[in-house]
Amino acid sequence: MSSSGFVGNVQHKAQEVAKEDLDKARALVADAAKSRAYLYPFKGIYYFLTHRALWKPFYSRIIPTLSLSAAVISGMFFFTYLPQLAILVFVNGPLAVLTTVVLILNESSVIVNLVSRNFLLQDALLDTFDGTLVSRNETGVVSEGRQLKSGRDPMERLGKILKSPFDKFSPKALIRYIIYLPLNFIPVAGTAIFIVLQGRSRGQSVHGRYFQLKKWSNSRQSEWLETHTGAYSAFGTIATLLEMIPFASMFFAFTNTVGAALWAADIEAHESQMDNTTAPSLREAAKKAE
Repeated sequence: MSSSGFVGNVQHKAQEVAKEDLDKARALVADAAKSRAYLYPFKGIYYFLTHRALWKPFYSRIIPTLSLSAAVISGMFFFTYLPQLAILVFVNGPLAVLTTVVLILNESSVIVNLVSRNFLLQDALLDTFDGTLVSRNETGVVSEGRQLKSGRDPMERLGKILKSPFDKFSPKALIRYIIYLPLNFIPVAGTAIFIVLQGRSRGQSVHGRYFQLKKWSNSRQSEWLETHTGAYSAFGTIATLLEMIPFASMFFAFTNTVGAALWAADIEAHESQMDNTTAPSLREAAKKAE
């Protein structure tokens, strides 16, 4: 094969790969838009603000978490802004002033999440997720993971935890973050892609507690997440952007948890409707297939 023929073949293959990736991206965006999962972080904000009973875990952690956020953000800007700006200015030009700020906010968010979710907020976010499900009358699901008391206040009904809480910060998530970090050297688009990739990773974990309560195996969780990749990526991206806002990240961590619980409650409601309209023989076949 001549050199020109080889180059032409490579270009043809590259075009095929690019078209395939573009089609996948379009399908992902279409799936995300159709699912409307990107609305749940905003629904979580509204629901949290209008249900004062859910505020108790938030109040109990507000002072130490805000102190942590202030220390991390101020420290990151003081020690890393100029060094990172000096690097990014070569690839982003004048936009480096903005992209460096976005990068540091993202880095600070990762550090705050790493520390707070492991040491300060884990139990509070767990209670918020379970309490939101209880407020949506999904007590049957919650009772699979903790004891429930009688009463009307959803938070006061939460009893002893029977199953371990949310998974702690995954080392894989930190490794992915470090691997994707160089994307920020690409002007504008690189930072946007970085945030979307972070959102996709974040989306994979938002229903960890729900899957636990449902007693889903790892294989079933993986299958579900793969089938709904667009939806979880959309939720995770919006959640990531909200939690990047300085000093408000803790508030949005709680509202995003509420949004994830509202989404889980809607999934439960949909499954109940499906169960009620599915013939017994088909339900039995589905159980056997699992």
